[in-house]
Amino acid sequence: MSDRAREIFRLVVEGYLESGSPVGSKALSGEGGVNLSPASIRSVLAELEQRGLLAAPHTSAGRMPTDSGLRLFVDAMMQVAEPTAEERAAIEQRIAQPGPIERALEQTSALLSDLSGAAGMVMVPRREPRLAQVSLTPLDAGRILAVLVGEDGHVENRVLPMPVEALGTSLEQASNFLTAQTAGRTLAEAAQLIEREIASGRSALDEASRDLVERGLAVWTEDASNRPVLIVRGQANLLDESALSDIERVRSLLDDLENKQSVASLLENAREAEAMRIFIGSENRLFSLSGSSVIAAPYRDREGKVVGVLGVIGPTRLNYARVVPMVDFTARSLGKRIG
Repeated sequence: MSDRAREIFRLVVEGYLESGSPVGSKALSGEGGVNLSPASIRSVLAELEQRGLLAAPHTSAGRMPTDSGLRLFVDAMMQVAEPTAEERAAIEQRIAQPGPIERALEQTSALLSDLSGAAGMVMVPRREPRLAQVSLTPLDAGRILAVLVGEDGHVENRVLPMPVEALGTSLEQASNFLTAQTAGRTLAEAAQLIEREIASGRSALDEASRDLVERGLAVWTEDASNRPVLIVRGQANLLDESALSDIERVRSLLDDLENKQSVASLLENAREAEAMRIFIGSENRLFSLSGSSVIAAPYRDREGKVVGVLGVIGPTRLNYARVVPMVDFTARSLGKRIG
């Protein structure tokens, strides 16, 4: 690509990302444009269109970048704008607010939405700590508090519905049995071992204690399977003024977001690559109809292990230069909070 064609291409892409509208030759030859006649500009635009980098939505309209054109711009021409000191401080302060990690994930998803003007997404970490201790404590009639303590110090509390006859010595026996079987194992590993022990009759538990253990495993297994794989916030941002002219595309995107399992599968690509990933429009089959872009980055724990992915999704005219470094900084900040 010649320097002249490169400059015109850059101006078209930046103009489109700013306005969401095709850019015409008159705008390119105006103030702040290129020092060429409209006829010369049209010739270069036609050349870029033949290369598949630009497209004209209508015969009399200007040009807008194709998905391939946006990919070229993002990979080779974009000048990123790093977050300001104020923006970095605001991100860190919001993520560091006290409370359970689930609240931090919710805050992060909403934060990404606010920063990008699109929808924010955070993939929930796969937390499977190895357990150190399980204790069962009666709360009131028919309810017991189960406290699961991980080797890493992570503590989870679960309330279990239990019959009155399971209290007393049965409760103590069940606690001792669970601690012995779960120590050094994940909950999933311990559940398989405990089920085999009970089925074989080697557990030495009385009937009430065995019932208590089985009920607890049933609740924990169901709880784990029902946990959200993805937190999405800010879908309303996708319904801006420009969306009214392309409502079918936006409806398709919102339908895609409803299928969180599929979106989470897409984000796994960023997790497996362990680096920032940008998916533009039809490059990804999931969003080929809605013509949307995804900017995603993995976040890590203090040991450097990837534990989840966060990002934003919106129309292909996202402000990539601003959003890409913002997503990257937010991922690093969340990693510090995860610990």
